[in-house]
Amino acid sequence: MMTPSFAGAAAELSPDDAERRQWIVTTAAAGGVAAVAAAVPFVSSLAPSERAKAAGGPVEVDLADIPPGGMKTVEWRGKPVWVVRRTPQMIAALQGHDAELADPASLRDQQPKLARNPVRAVRPEVFVAVGICTHLGCSPTAVPQGSANPSLPADWPGGFFCPCHGSTFDGAGRVFKNKPAPTNLEIPPYRFASDTRLVIGDETA
Repeated sequence: MMTPSFAGAAAELSPDDAERRQWIVTTAAAGGVAAVAAAVPFVSSLAPSERAKAAGGPVEVDLADIPPGGMKTVEWRGKPVWVVRRTPQMIAALQGHDAELADPASLRDQQPKLARNPVRAVRPEVFVAVGICTHLGCSPTAVPQGSANPSLPADWPGGFFCPCHGSTFDGAGRVFKNKPAPTNLEIPPYRFASDTRLVIGDETA
């Protein structure tokens, strides 16, 4: 025998029992309100937290405290991003070894147009790149020109070396041939807010 629904139960009540009928309606309404109230915290928990939203937003960097030849590392979208203040010597060292590079013009990479020039930058003196090797996600280290690192050639022009599997990148993050890393280092979108302020994650003018 089927159990009658709330609507059916209400219909079977005596017409004289108005008080009982009103009680059933009130109880059902209260139950609906409680269900909605319980659902609100659950739906709210699905919304991204302020910290999560901030993690994907642009990051502003002060360039004033980076000395010539120095590098600052900031976090953007959970990734380390290098900001290097290149000297004239570092910029000059980017020339003369294109034949040794796997992709000197950055044609393989799906990256901002700002990376498709010899210095891979908006301004030659400021280099910005994600500090993650494109092979297996290791973290390369900056190695200047003339370093005595035995894992690097004697004519090393300066750049970045990944000690995990030996990938090498020049000072513009371009990978050398015959290395495990398949592509150049990633260049994030960015723009200059002023002469001394950089905004990573936003390339709008």
